[in-house]
Amino acid sequence: MSNSSPAGGSGQRGLRLVPFRGLRYVRGRVGSLAAVTSPPYDVVVRPDGQRHLETADPYNVVRLILPDAATADARNRKAARTLARWLDEGVLAADPHPAVYVYEQRDGDHLQRGVIGALRLSGPEDGVVLPHEDVMPGPVADRAALMTATRANLEPLLLTYRDGEATAHVIDRTATGAEPLLATTTEDGVRHRLWAVTDPGDLAAIDADLSERQALIADGHHRWATYRRLQAEHRPGSPWDYGLVLLVDSARYPLRVRAIHRVLPGLPVAAALEAARGTFRVRPAGDTLDAALAALGEAAADGNAFVLAGDGYHLLDRPEPARLAAAVPADRPEPWRRLDATVLHQLLLDRVWRIPDAPEHIRYIHDTGAAVELAERHGGTAVLMHPVDEQVVLELAREGVMMPRKSTSFGPKPASGLVMRGLDLS
Repeated sequence: MSNSSPAGGSGQRGLRLVPFRGLRYVRGRVGSLAAVTSPPYDVVVRPDGQRHLETADPYNVVRLILPDAATADARNRKAARTLARWLDEGVLAADPHPAVYVYEQRDGDHLQRGVIGALRLSGPEDGVVLPHEDVMPGPVADRAALMTATRANLEPLLLTYRDGEATAHVIDRTATGAEPLLATTTEDGVRHRLWAVTDPGDLAAIDADLSERQALIADGHHRWATYRRLQAEHRPGSPWDYGLVLLVDSARYPLRVRAIHRVLPGLPVAAALEAARGTFRVRPAGDTLDAALAALGEAAADGNAFVLAGDGYHLLDRPEPARLAAAVPADRPEPWRRLDATVLHQLLLDRVWRIPDAPEHIRYIHDTGAAVELAERHGGTAVLMHPVDEQVVLELAREGVMMPRKSTSFGPKPASGLVMRGLDLS
């Protein structure tokens, strides 16, 4: 992306997605594209998942997005050295021309297509990009230091918008009528394909279409906050005015909405259940994970419900109204007060279990099976959540109401490592 791209600012009308020279792995220099990709950094289950990715291929992108060293500064310096070495060795190279990239993911019968580009950053006052979850300062500072050290956007955020007909036409025509730059199937069975769009007419059509749209952050709130922080730390007109995103038209390609589970490694299940009695109804949730999730779905239709796992499966539902009212702030909108994540954090974690919201006490795990396994390994408790309805998320975002962090998991998420953005490329 050229540094001379037009600047926006307060009052930006809509989405501004501009082409950039993507950094991509060079065929023949890596074992396979699948072996060098990774889930987004905050989805990797550390340390086992990180070690698995590191041993899959010496050039796996996890060495950039989750560098391994004793201190934060050492990790960031290591990532910067690794990126520079891979560029020098020709493992990574920049595409010759700026492009936006059509990206397709196929997971069984689920097809998702979108467009990756450098998005002009807007402020909250502009209402162009709508966040829906709170963020923690620690991860924002961590990602900011990594991006500063590498001078790169290593992973695209996932944003959704609706009803972009001209953009959809370019995306679908490209995906059905041109040979992809790359095609690979990752170990989770998802098939990925990527195309570069460089035609001036297509780029102009996408730009005009998206300039009338707003977007919802589906995945990547901490990285969005990082983009905004780094933009504020640099002069206007710099490459930091833009951030790498994947935009998906959710009217055309609906995303899956899943829950993000909590693992409390220091709280045994028996202690969690004993403390919760009297505040929630407590009962068995079946003998298998599938049975427990089915029981959770049935109970969630009537109100707040959670499954505790790690030593069998137990259902918590029907919170005691007086305790619920005392724990949840009354000055927030009713849809926010009813969220499972709100009730979990305000009532169970803060008042019943008195668990500090810190990484050593609460782990956020996207995969249900991995959450249960981690709890069992530590003798702790996995709190399994039911997904939030996407319309609730959108309505709260439009009202400017932030959900508790890690309330939702939209997907499929873009694989990290297929295309990156170097800020010094023009």
